[in-house]
Amino acid sequence: MLYLVPTPIGNRADITQRALEILRSADLVAAEDTRHSGNLLRHYQIERPLVSYHAHNEARRTEELLEKLRAGSTVALVTDAGMPCISDPGHRLLKACRLHGIPYSVLPGPSSVLTALVGSGFPPDRFTFGGFLPTKSGQRERELLAANAREETSIYFESPYRLVRTLETCAAHFPERPVCVARELTKQFEEFRCGPAPELLAHFAQKTVKGEIVFLVSGRG
Repeated sequence: MLYLVPTPIGNRADITQRALEILRSADLVAAEDTRHSGNLLRHYQIERPLVSYHAHNEARRTEELLEKLRAGSTVALVTDAGMPCISDPGHRLLKACRLHGIPYSVLPGPSSVLTALVGSGFPPDRFTFGGFLPTKSGQRERELLAANAREETSIYFESPYRLVRTLETCAAHFPERPVCVARELTKQFEEFRCGPAPELLAHFAQKTVKGEIVFLVSGRG
């Protein structure tokens, strides 16, 4: 049996009781970063074998995990934060389980996408999630222009090192459209800063930005 187990996006207390039960009972925990997940397991006094499962070894490790699942092992898959498969490893293994008839279960849990959407105050009835914004400036600009044209809210992950450039692009092309920077979600210094891009640019250009960022562009609707 494969379990996809969401983990807290910041505050460790957000993990569910069922997630802890699965992690305690699994024969093996496959983790995007074994050091990061090891800290989480130790916090909850859970001692289980850990194996890495990330973008650079996903293909090879999928075959290894399939063999263990076929042999009757219970595997819990976790990523560094939030739901596996959402801009994180997991989809390849889940697809392989479906192909080979191996049972699996997806636990509900923390999601930075939905947390940021609700906290932004933008209309939540319809939205588009675009994963990470492109790293190349031309592609990023095209994606942001597409967001500006949508009726619904657009949601992206963004690096703190590219945030200012993203805000510069928004300020240049749609200076009056509300955008939102949601960062450090569920942590001590959680921040939802929303408003026109020039306003946010003036704020974030003057400080060193750290932490995970969800970037939202309000829709036309």
